[in-house]
Amino acid sequence: MKFFKNILFLFCLLITFISNGQISAEHLTCEMVENPLAVVQNQPRLSWQLASKESNVTQSAYQILVASSEEKLKKDQGDVWDSGKVNSDKNLKINYGGTSLKNEAKYFWKVKVWNQKGKPSNWSKINSFRIAPSESALNPTWIGAITKADSHLPEGRNYHTATFNKEKKASLINASDSLSRRSIMLRKAFEVKKEIKEAVVYISGLGHYELTINGKKIGNSEFAPLWSDYDKTVNFNTYELTAKELQNGENVIGVLLGNGMYNTLAERYSKFYVSFGPPTLFFKMKVVYKDGSEEIVKSDESWKYSKSPITFNSIFGGEDYNANLEQKGWNNKGFNDSNWKKVVVHEAPKGTLRAQTTSPIIVQKQYEVKEAKELKPNFYIFNMGQNLSGFPTIKVKGKKGQTVRVWVGESLNEDGTVGQGKTGKPYYYDYTLKGEGIEEWRPNFSYYGYQYVQIENINYKEDKNKDLPTLVDLKSNFIYNSAGEAGTFECSNDIFNKAHWLINNAIKSNFQSVFTDCPQREKLGWIEEIHLNGPGLLFNYNLESFIPATMQNISDSQRDNGLIPTIVPEYVVFGGDFTDSPEWGVTGVILPWMYYEYYGDASLIEKYYPVMKKYVDYLGTKATDHIVSHGLGDWYDYGTHAAGYSKNSPIALSATSHYFYGASLVAKAAKLLNKTEDVAKYEALTLDIKKAFNDKFFNVETKQYGTNSQFSNAVPVFMDIVEPQYKQAVMQNLLADIKAKGDRLTTGDVGNRYLFQALAQNGENETMYKMNNHYDAPGYGFQIKFGLTTLTEQWDPRKGNSWNHFMMGQIEEWFYQSLAGIVPDSNNPGFKHFFIQPEVVGDMTFAKAEYQSIYGKIASAWEKKDGKLILKVEIPANTSATIKLPVSKDSEIKMNKKSVSTVFDEKTKKPTLELGSGIYTIECKI
Repeated sequence: MKFFKNILFLFCLLITFISNGQISAEHLTCEMVENPLAVVQNQPRLSWQLASKESNVTQSAYQILVASSEEKLKKDQGDVWDSGKVNSDKNLKINYGGTSLKNEAKYFWKVKVWNQKGKPSNWSKINSFRIAPSESALNPTWIGAITKADSHLPEGRNYHTATFNKEKKASLINASDSLSRRSIMLRKAFEVKKEIKEAVVYISGLGHYELTINGKKIGNSEFAPLWSDYDKTVNFNTYELTAKELQNGENVIGVLLGNGMYNTLAERYSKFYVSFGPPTLFFKMKVVYKDGSEEIVKSDESWKYSKSPITFNSIFGGEDYNANLEQKGWNNKGFNDSNWKKVVVHEAPKGTLRAQTTSPIIVQKQYEVKEAKELKPNFYIFNMGQNLSGFPTIKVKGKKGQTVRVWVGESLNEDGTVGQGKTGKPYYYDYTLKGEGIEEWRPNFSYYGYQYVQIENINYKEDKNKDLPTLVDLKSNFIYNSAGEAGTFECSNDIFNKAHWLINNAIKSNFQSVFTDCPQREKLGWIEEIHLNGPGLLFNYNLESFIPATMQNISDSQRDNGLIPTIVPEYVVFGGDFTDSPEWGVTGVILPWMYYEYYGDASLIEKYYPVMKKYVDYLGTKATDHIVSHGLGDWYDYGTHAAGYSKNSPIALSATSHYFYGASLVAKAAKLLNKTEDVAKYEALTLDIKKAFNDKFFNVETKQYGTNSQFSNAVPVFMDIVEPQYKQAVMQNLLADIKAKGDRLTTGDVGNRYLFQALAQNGENETMYKMNNHYDAPGYGFQIKFGLTTLTEQWDPRKGNSWNHFMMGQIEEWFYQSLAGIVPDSNNPGFKHFFIQPEVVGDMTFAKAEYQSIYGKIASAWEKKDGKLILKVEIPANTSATIKLPVSKDSEIKMNKKSVSTVFDEKTKKPTLELGSGIYTIECKI
């Protein structure tokens, strides 16, 4: 009987699902994050995706309920907001419209939707969001071991290795073990006497921290909080504690602090010597009991500190740990802290305390030893198989006081030892044993780019020499941002597949608090990489919350005169073109537009319009007759010359083109925001720059720009600076130069994207294929042949410094948009409508890509088989797509095995289909 009741129940559920039109609301987000703990907007935006197995599904209405408790929401009580049924197809970024939300309060919400036939879905799963406290509500007190005034740390941001005073460096080295730079442990005991409803922690430990409650680490972050310009913004993290983490009676908060970018050291390798102050902590925990009472535990004079076993920690130089200095149970109850010292209250950092609203860095992968080589007795080199950003985990056993020194590096010297000559040396980790069985250790506050590990004076696995410690196990930890991956790509071309893998390993290695240039020598946010690789980054990773954090950093770094520096945060001032280069600074203008195009969200344009406008105005102050002549130009352009400043193309051509690009986007932003006066001003400026550019750099007789280089001709084509009547001639000159160079590129970091897209967008994908389908330098194939696992700084790795750079990875845009053919529609941002228009090139037999758009999964996969081109596409609910087929006008076309009529696009010379949501298989005879 019970069996038949279950069958009847399942049948009723099925009938209900069918009657509701097979539509549901899934993947609920608030401010682009699932269940966020720190929403800073008082009118947050709510979004969801629609799921349905049917085709041509759209939303006709929605209803949102927001409640103060999960219990009320389960009863369909929206006591905070009930939107009612709203007739709209909008399912993204719906502004909350209820009563005023309270700081630090948690809210619960769900949504119901109606499909195009007016049939409702079931209620979605319940999601939540928590409103972040303001800085004034936090009322932060900062504590540590020594005040900034007593620490005598360097002031300013001009301490670069090339100019640093030797005496000053020596004095800082002598002070490296002092409290001004030493890792410290802080603890605070408190009592829980009643039953807890919730407990929320707000914490910022600078440079970085590890938080424990009763000895258990809270969260899985590494290097928290994320980096910022600490004079402008200081990030804090938010954690919700569970009943398991707090117990009745005594509880103990333990915090370990390290230096990070907040307080760099002069000892060992360092790119620069800059300090914002000694390690410092802000902490607040709000405990709400079930009886309605509250208790606050915060950082104040009652905390105690002691030096930690981490005797040295430098983001650039490494980390040392002496296990004999451990104080067992220091972060748990019952510990005797009578020998610990009282903390001192610090002067607060200058920056505004802001909730960190983007994703943390975590350990994403671990690698075992791939190959171990004993170079000489008890001297081992370990190949971990993958170049990456991270740190090792070691397991060792030996006598008390023995030290194991771990060197890491990307490459090997000629003698087989680990090389750091090009990536910053000396960098190493020292672990001093306590002599108690097998000891496991990993660094907390330093990471490096490496594939190889060198350890001397050890046994490996077997205790051959009783006087030496034994390495029992070694692992490599790959750390990068936890934003998540948005796309996949694969094709029949082995070079392209491996290039995709190389590039993404390099992106991940540099996807840290900011997008860095390299994970070893600099670790700096050179911002040109973001816009030049922008589409590739956006197709591969979920950057909905990361790009807003990047724009906050850019805004913080903008000078009063409007200059946006080349590195953000600007921890060190390099000066000259290495601080001020238009190709870099214009990122602050381009990035909000890329965000709008991919996520359909104009909020960054609205918020940072003053930043965008101010930067273009700054370039105007540097221009003479609308020509800007400073900067790095097409950095690292390719040729027989040494890499660096642009050599093949005029720097003024590069700088002025980006001035034009920036001005045109500000004009476009002004139009979007209905700023009438600015529209007229910046549209006129754009035309003036265009005329000045063409007058200065275009040769009407030869139909060439600048030095006739690939960069010189590709940039005006891509940016639409070239007059229409000359465009085809300029393209032919560009193609002629590529052919004359043996189908090889001569562009650099800046020019690659413009060259690749000038070709891709103008019907020259076969040229793109030839230019990249080989094993020579310049090209991705040479890196593959060289045996690398990450993309490098130069096409020939032997000439460059870093073997872990993604700046030359601009081909990712071509993989997704051209080979797979997933193309956003600028008139319908956020992929509300998009194009599927794959290119079939060379001898390729298939290509496929998936992209998790904000509406859901978009997929495009084509293959050539049995005289047919078979294209499989997936279009998410509530969107539509135009399919442009790479076949002739008279090709026989079937969709889902039925003949269909197409419309021939005279511009692209391709048959087209207009499709709503669904999964389709399209067969074309070729």
